[in-house]
Formats: sequence, C-alpha cells, structure tokens
Amino acid sequence: MPISLLPPMFTAENSATIAICLIAIGILGWGFYRNRSYGKIGILAWLQSSALMLPWLVFFGSFALGIYINLATVLVLLLISTGLYIWLGNRLRLAAQDPNANAEITKKLNRYQPETGSFPSKSEQVLAIPQISSEDLEKIRGIFGIDTFFATETIPYQQGAIFKGNLRGEPTFVHDRLQQKMIDLVGDKYRIFLVEGFEDRPVVVVLPNTNDQLVMTTTQKVLAVLLLVATIGSSLETAGVFLGFDFYAHTDRWPETLPLSLGLWTVLISHELGHWLMARARQVKLSWPNFLPTAQIGAFGAITRFASVLPDRSTLFDVSIAGPAAGGLIAFLMLLAGLLLSRSGNGLEIPAQFFQSSILVGSLAKMVLGNEVHKTLVTIHPLVVIGWLGMVITALNLMPAGQLDGGRMIQAIYGRKVAQRMTIATLIILGIVVLTNPANSLILYWAVLVGFLQRSLERPSLNELTEPDDARAALTLLALFLMIAVLIPFNPELAGKFGIGD
Repeated sequence: MPISLLPPMFTAENSATIAICLIAIGILGWGFYRNRSYGKIGILAWLQSSALMLPWLVFFGSFALGIYINLATVLVLLLISTGLYIWLGNRLRLAAQDPNANAEITKKLNRYQPETGSFPSKSEQVLAIPQISSEDLEKIRGIFGIDTFFATETIPYQQGAIFKGNLRGEPTFVHDRLQQKMIDLVGDKYRIFLVEGFEDRPVVVVLPNTNDQLVMTTTQKVLAVLLLVATIGSSLETAGVFLGFDFYAHTDRWPETLPLSLGLWTVLISHELGHWLMARARQVKLSWPNFLPTAQIGAFGAITRFASVLPDRSTLFDVSIAGPAAGGLIAFLMLLAGLLLSRSGNGLEIPAQFFQSSILVGSLAKMVLGNEVHKTLVTIHPLVVIGWLGMVITALNLMPAGQLDGGRMIQAIYGRKVAQRMTIATLIILGIVVLTNPANSLILYWAVLVGFLQRSLERPSLNELTEPDDARAALTLLALFLMIAVLIPFNPELAGKFGIGD
C-alpha cells in the first residue's frame, strides 16, 4: 500500500479528524449493541451499513495517524466495500424471507418497552416486515371493477400481492379511484402501484405503507457528515492546484483557496437546493446528500436518495431536473461573468489548451475573448475556473445512467426498460474511455462510482403508466445535448480551425 508520512499525530491540524473517527467508531459500536437483539437480520443490517463507512474510516483513521493513502488505494477500498455492501444486501433479503425471523422481529418491535416507557422508533420499525392479511386481501379484491381495472389473477408478492387483469380507464383516474376505494375498505395501511408487468401489460401491486418512507440510520447520517468533511478538503485541494501549490503541503495558505472553494460550493449547494425546493413543492422527502469528493474537480456532486414513494413519473422528472437546472445555471453565469471580466487581463494564467477540453466552454470563450484563446497562455478571471468546474459537475450528473439525475430523467420520460438500456450503454462508454485513456483517473473514479453505487434504477412510482408531457421530454433532450457539449472536447484539427488553443 503506497503511503507517505505526514506530520506527527495529535497536532492541531488533525485533531478534528481524530475526533470524527472516534465518534464514528463509537456510533458503529452503539449500532451493533442496538441491532444484536434482532438476531441474524439485525447483524446483517448493521454490517451492511458499516460496509459503506469502511473506506472513509480507513482513510481518515490513517490520516489521523500521520499516514496518507493515495487515490488508487482508496478506489480499491471503495470497490471492496461496495461489493461487500451488495453481497450483504442479498443475504439480508434472503434472511428477511424467513417467516420465523420476521415473526420474532415483529414481536420485539410491537412490544411496549417498560424500561424506556415508549414504543420502538421509526428507524427500528423498518426492520419489521408485515404481511398482508387474508381478511384485508379479500376486501382489496372488491375494489376492482369493469370501469377501472378488471382483476383476473392474484399472485403473492413480497409483503403484498400482484393483481393481473385489464386496465379499463385512464391510468391516473384508475389509480386514484382504486386507492380511495381501498382506503374506504381497509384504511390507509396499503399503497397501490399501477405499473407495467413482465408481459408488458398493466398490473396492480398492493404493498404495505411501511415501504413509503426510507428512514436514514444513524450510521448513514454519520457517513454523510464524513463525506461532507472530505469534500470540503478536496475542494480546497483543487483550488490549490489551480493556484499552483499543494494545499496539504501548505495548509497555511488556506485563505488563498477560499474564494475558489466557496465558489464551487455555491454551485453544489444551489444544485441540492434545487432538488430540495422542488421536492418540497411536490411533497416528496429526500435523504441527506452524500457529497462525493475528488481531487481533480473538487467534487462530483452528491448522492441524494428519495426517502418517500413518488406519486408519478412527472414528479420524478421535476425533482431530478431541478438540481442540474439550478446548479448549472449558476455555473454558467459564473463562467460567462468570468469570461467578461477576463478582458481586463488580470487573473490566473492557464494554457490555451484548457479551452479545448469542452466544446461548449471553448466556443463560449472564443466568442467572448476572441483571439486571446489562440495564445500559449491565457489570463482568465477565477470565476471562469469555478464556472467550468460547476458545469462539468452538472454534466457528469446528467449522464443517462441509473440514479444520476440524467438517469432519473430518462426513466421518467421513457420508462424503466429504456432507462436500463441507457444505463448499460453509458457504463460501456465510460469503460471504453477508461481503456483508451487509462491515465484519466477522473473518468475511472466516476465510472466506479456510477457502476457500483448509482447503476440501479429508482423504485417505481405509484402511477408508472402515465407518461410526462412533451415539454418535459424536450427538456430532457436539451439537458442531454448540454451534457454532451460540456463533456466532449475539441479534437486538435477542429480546435485549430476555430482558433482555440495554441
């Protein structure tokens, strides 16, 4: 494992890191103590949550001990922890299917706790897996009819049931009518999902409403905080690179990195605020953002999960596009303002080849700066750097893969099958780029993150059959075009014809 020694332990610079590690280890121990009473399922759930913290605990723990682990080792640890997380998840799902284990957990969770004078919390209740009762199932069969959905077959599915049959009306009307009828008969205990079945025919899926909310565990919240701290560090490091020095070797120069770092965080926070404000308007809950640090561009953005079930595909689209729209607009305005301010001739000197890295950025720079971009070195305002980094981060998140914003938009507009194919195609393209340019660690890191953490699709909405309107489809195509324009570089011949780069 390649390492290099840093200053001695317990200095003022790493005391915060040591404290974070100790708190994280303490929370892991507390989580084990709480989960062990639930037997195999509880231990597997604890191990799965702990697996995601493994690389960061090793990284920060080593840093606190005065040891620096390089990027390649962190990637290996990330691969191992992700593989372990997926394997443990499969084991947890198998264990959850054991009726004896479920009965024991339900008994524990429903029991009044005299020592605390309370009932179990919501985070504990998610371990219980209630089954639909035969009495409720019989009542639910009565909600179907020839004017909504004519059910012909009932199949047990997970904690609920699948009803096959024929759709007899407009999907939105049918879903709302069936849901209201079911509430009148059995209360608000179950949710109706109107989705496309394996035979490309509409089916109705009924599941307990305990699946509505995904509650973040304490371990997941600690991980989110650790990733936030790591991303703050990587943004300062990136700022130092553009200013021409190693931030971690010259931490006393941190005030110089603040303007660039704060500019980058303005884009990141705008992106997350866009998601949050739209989710609040559409009455959807989101998890805490898990920021993704990287030394090359400061951050990859954040992984933000939907914590509640979505009513329809239009809601999925609206919340997904709101983040890139807000962050991308801020980044574009910073880039444009920076280019205009660069005309004064004061700022950072960068190689002209910088503008060949993006068709959109290079073309815009040519329009504003003219022949200046054809010199060996170009003097630019720092806002150009911030805007360019923000647009790259936005474009990466608009890739049509899995649970990236772009992947969610494709799923919302074109459905799950097309989204799955686009995810596979995107991963193949990323793999080809990595193989043809193995020195590009940025693409390698991003491909690993997408392939292991973001490749799966979003869970179905309550109404999967009603498609979003044409305006949303047009916005999706525009977003994909801008993503390509930002990420695709000029080839040398075309750049020469346009006079971009030396």
